[in-house]
Amino acid sequence: MKSILVFVLFAAMLCWMMFSPIYKHVVIVRQAVLQQEVDYLLEVGASGNRGYIDASMMQQSRLRLARFGLKPDAVEFEVIASNGAIAVSPAAPLPRGIGLSLTMSYPYEDLFEIDRLIGLTPPSQTQRLRAFGMKMSEYVP
Repeated sequence: MKSILVFVLFAAMLCWMMFSPIYKHVVIVRQAVLQQEVDYLLEVGASGNRGYIDASMMQQSRLRLARFGLKPDAVEFEVIASNGAIAVSPAAPLPRGIGLSLTMSYPYEDLFEIDRLIGLTPPSQTQRLRAFGMKMSEYVP
């Protein structure tokens, strides 16, 4: 009986050790992809031609993220100007020197459920991966 119990516990620990790095790498890659997309949107949105990040830019971003396996509808954007102005309107771009900040988030999607096997509590359904960036607008009217 003891040998069966030891075998079951050893097999569970071996499976967890084999698959644990895989899902953690998925989280790291998703975080990196989100941060890269934030940096790209800020570079384009705060350029001298724009001064905003509008809905069409966000939709294009969702499509790019879908190529990496993320669900486009689950990506959330938060665009804020440092002076409180609307930062998503092409009709009113932010002038030069105003900060444009972007936060993108994506859910963990039960990646940490395997941690329950060893007694760890996974993140709740409401917690999300977040990537943040800020850049000064270069738009000159």
